[in-house]
Amino acid sequence: MAEAKAGSHREATLYTALDGAGAGDGRSVEELRSAARRAFEEQSLPVWRRSGFWTTSLEDLDLDSLDAISAGTVPDVVTRTLPEGPRAGRIVQSAGSTVHVELDPQLAEKGVILCPLEQALERHSELAAPWYSKRLELSRNKLEAANAAFWNGGAFLYVPPNLQIDDPFELVYAIDAPGVAQYGRTLVVGATGSEFRVHEYELGENFEGQALHAGAFEMYLQDGARCRLAQYQDWGSGEVYDVSTRFVSVGRDGYCHWLPALLGGHLVRQHLELAVSEKGGDMAFRGIFFSELDEHLDVFAVDLHETGPSGGDVHWRGAVAGESRASFEGLIKINPGAQQTHTYLQVHSMMLSPRARFDAIPSVLVSADDVSASHGGTVGELDESLIFYMQSRGMDRPSAVRVIVEGFFEPLVSQLENEGLEELVRRRLAAKLAQAREEIEAYAASR
Repeated sequence: MAEAKAGSHREATLYTALDGAGAGDGRSVEELRSAARRAFEEQSLPVWRRSGFWTTSLEDLDLDSLDAISAGTVPDVVTRTLPEGPRAGRIVQSAGSTVHVELDPQLAEKGVILCPLEQALERHSELAAPWYSKRLELSRNKLEAANAAFWNGGAFLYVPPNLQIDDPFELVYAIDAPGVAQYGRTLVVGATGSEFRVHEYELGENFEGQALHAGAFEMYLQDGARCRLAQYQDWGSGEVYDVSTRFVSVGRDGYCHWLPALLGGHLVRQHLELAVSEKGGDMAFRGIFFSELDEHLDVFAVDLHETGPSGGDVHWRGAVAGESRASFEGLIKINPGAQQTHTYLQVHSMMLSPRARFDAIPSVLVSADDVSASHGGTVGELDESLIFYMQSRGMDRPSAVRVIVEGFFEPLVSQLENEGLEELVRRRLAAKLAQAREEIEAYAASR
């Protein structure tokens, strides 16, 4: 009997929060790699399912044909995409190699560390090792295990106590050719009282053929630390699969503003978890997505409160066009003892094609009784009366449609609070709108 193709089986994993200790339990990195390799060999490619009606499957991914290819130079897609402007440092990984590292010398003198994660675990073990995989698992699925087993290069950022840095650190993962399996691994530690910005980029060149980015990101903000974290993802027109897990922990009286902009990828499955881990922590979890053509986007965003008092505010906006499928599940999880937690989750989406599909699944799991937690969402279409009104004021129809859609995203784009990154996101949104313009206008007129 022929063996079923990996990823095509009916077994599936339902969506759950990490919510607990990770794999970093005192074992060395090599011991963790060994355990992850065993998990990788034992498992099939994962399938995720929500309540039987939404499935994300990797049955078309030919994992055996992909390899962690070494690279030597910064890809063109990086140099032409990243915005100009001041920065505190930049690290670039192309395919399976770190190809560029820079850090402001004055910050290095103050104790800031920006380097490949491999190097950090060797030279700065006392700063990196205690946090490595502290809250990330290594065996929930085959690609998670692959990351934990096979990552190389990676990125490590350490910001010393009470240091405030205005310019962003840029962490870049790029794929510019097919056949690549990229296992990106990032660890960020913000020491007590530090304040800084991180911009993470995942960039792909336009090519034909498959590639994989299986990423793992973990950030730990210690007492009073504050970070504005932005994520820009655009994998180009290639058949890029992105299956990644990102976890951020906010310490006592700390704060994180996290805004992912998920703007392109053949199949993207993101687990994004922002946890208030100590008393007095607060966070703002924002997000933007735009799927088009036949893209498949699957986002699971967790607002986790492990103790209280704590605050949270989750606000996502997205649009779907073409024959794309997008799903956003937002989970508020308040653990026992997290009293005096106050949080709200909202997701708003815009349908731009009759053939696209979007599912919004907000949910709340509360195990404390002195809290306020609620959620809401909307799904809308272009308002023909608003288009007519704008035309009556002298604007042509394509411009009216563009202004309406761009205006829908603008309240979140402006929260990036970085002129170069804001303009990059706006340009990408405008390009997506231009590509789908005829269909969007036809759909609006038909309503």
